[in-house]
Amino acid sequence: MSLSHTMQRESARRTSASTVLTIIAILAVALNLRPALAAIGPVLDRIEAATGLTSTGAGLLTTLPVFLMGLGALAASSLQTRAGERRGIVLGIVIIALSCLARYVWPSNYGLLASAAACGIGIAIVQALMPGFVKRVFALDAGRIMGLYSTGIMGGATLAAATAACLSRHLGWEMMLGLWGVPALLALVLWQAASSSDPSRQRSETDKISSRSPSRSGRAWLLLLFFGVGTGAYTLVLAWLPPFYIELGRTEDAAGYLLAGLTLIEVLAGLIVSAVINRFPDRRGPLAAALLAILGGLVCLITMPLTLALPAMILLGLGIGSLFPLSLIVTLDHADDPARAGRLTAFVQGGGYMIASIMPFVAGWMRSHSNGLS
Repeated sequence: MSLSHTMQRESARRTSASTVLTIIAILAVALNLRPALAAIGPVLDRIEAATGLTSTGAGLLTTLPVFLMGLGALAASSLQTRAGERRGIVLGIVIIALSCLARYVWPSNYGLLASAAACGIGIAIVQALMPGFVKRVFALDAGRIMGLYSTGIMGGATLAAATAACLSRHLGWEMMLGLWGVPALLALVLWQAASSSDPSRQRSETDKISSRSPSRSGRAWLLLLFFGVGTGAYTLVLAWLPPFYIELGRTEDAAGYLLAGLTLIEVLAGLIVSAVINRFPDRRGPLAAALLAILGGLVCLITMPLTLALPAMILLGLGIGSLFPLSLIVTLDHADDPARAGRLTAFVQGGGYMIASIMPFVAGWMRSHSNGLS
């Protein structure tokens, strides 16, 4: 009896350690899904001066990866069938790491665009497969783990934006961008260790989902457009907020800190939404509040961007950070079973990211044909 209890305690201890390692690995992977985008803005002027990249081309540095993130969401079920969750995520992390390192050895305008596209592919693969992995491994606690995963994504963007100018000043922008390949490699090591201890790794990862295509639903297309326009606010701010404030006379460090502060507020807003959303079965109130916050932030940027910089960052952070999870929650409200929820979410995010990817490119084109970003 004593031996049996000892064996049970040892098994529970190993399971607990495996769970903690898996959560750490998920967070490590999440931290690497935005630095390739967020580290560009604070040093964009340096990059343009060194490479001859136009403002339109600079917009593509965000447009390309976000567009490919959309394609990845649409191809989620195919990726899961062909590669499986664990191996597919390994592939995505490797692509992200190599793409970041390539920016150090190939820092030309063509190299930057090629690495941006490759980063987008790697991010797309991870984002397409991670929700399924979390749902399978943490079936009873998937919501909380996905909340941590989302927080990790925004945390990576915050860290990249806050350190970009300082690292570029001391190491050069080429090495600064390339250095983000190192934490990606560390995440790969952690992911491999966690995956090898995944007790449910032998389960089938290639189950096919059969249900009516969301593309036949008018409501699904409306949700897609709503998600795309809302996410477009995020991609626009991510790509062009630091250059906007640098044009107005702020230093690279100050512009990077503004973006970092905004993304940190987004993280807090997302956590608040997760905590209180069940109190609002009618989603229209929270959605209206998020949209009004974004509009208020944009009005601050239009009227008095220097005087009202802090209120603009707070309002945009709260609005954008709330609208992203709310868009997904409203999407899931329209799905009556898990299989349909997966297909609908993939459809909405896939097309939505493609719409959102247009915003940075359009802003860059407008900048190249006007006096600035105002």
